[in-house]
Amino acid sequence: MKSTLSLKEDKHDAIMTIHPGAGGTESQDWAQMLMRMYIRWAERKGFKVELVDLLSGEEAGIKSATLTVGGPYAYGFLKGEAGVHRLVRISPFDANKRRHTSFAAILVYPEISDDIEIDIKDDDLKIDTFRASGAGGQHVNKTSSAVRLTHLPTGIIVSCQNERSQHKNKGTALKILKARLYAIKKKEQDEKLEGFIGEKKDIAWGSQIRSYTLQPYQLIKDHRTGFEIGNVNAVLDGDIDDFIKEYLLRKTDK
Repeated sequence: MKSTLSLKEDKHDAIMTIHPGAGGTESQDWAQMLMRMYIRWAERKGFKVELVDLLSGEEAGIKSATLTVGGPYAYGFLKGEAGVHRLVRISPFDANKRRHTSFAAILVYPEISDDIEIDIKDDDLKIDTFRASGAGGQHVNKTSSAVRLTHLPTGIIVSCQNERSQHKNKGTALKILKARLYAIKKKEQDEKLEGFIGEKKDIAWGSQIRSYTLQPYQLIKDHRTGFEIGNVNAVLDGDIDDFIKEYLLRKTDK
């Protein structure tokens, strides 16, 4: 698989963001299922995974999450996961047990090393601090250690709240912002060269890259490669290497 990863960014660590689509609790629960799937995948590979920002839903699930995944070729393996993921199931939140379709979007960025110049001016940043969210009790953070950065020229907003230190949270948020700005810069350059971002340029609600059907039958299908797996429980528990392999081999064949 490593032989298919020839771009210099492929060796880098990965930053992943997860956002539910429309649909309230149903889609937020699906976003949390995907977050767990990628955390389990990273743990199976011995990668270091950190949840740097999390916004929980009111009833269940998540409104957004940002993960960092550290390990050899983490970005190269995960870049093909960027896109819209579609779930079909009998809703556990529907008293009438009707079938529901939910969407969640995944974005993946390479973590940028210090030798790559991304100029972020102080005047372009709005910095807000707030108290990190928690379950309450004695461990809830009583100081405003969480950091939210707004990059005024692009409107990009990045938050980090996993560290107790405001300084560390600001450093992590800057690292994520740097990666997102680099992705925009690369996309602009590569569109002139007819594409490097590939499937990521088609991210939009309704343009799913993969469907996860739990009812009335069980099947997970990648719409880019045609690859299918019936063991949905194993995939949702992090066994996604076959999907990653098929995507990378298809990109190499092209």
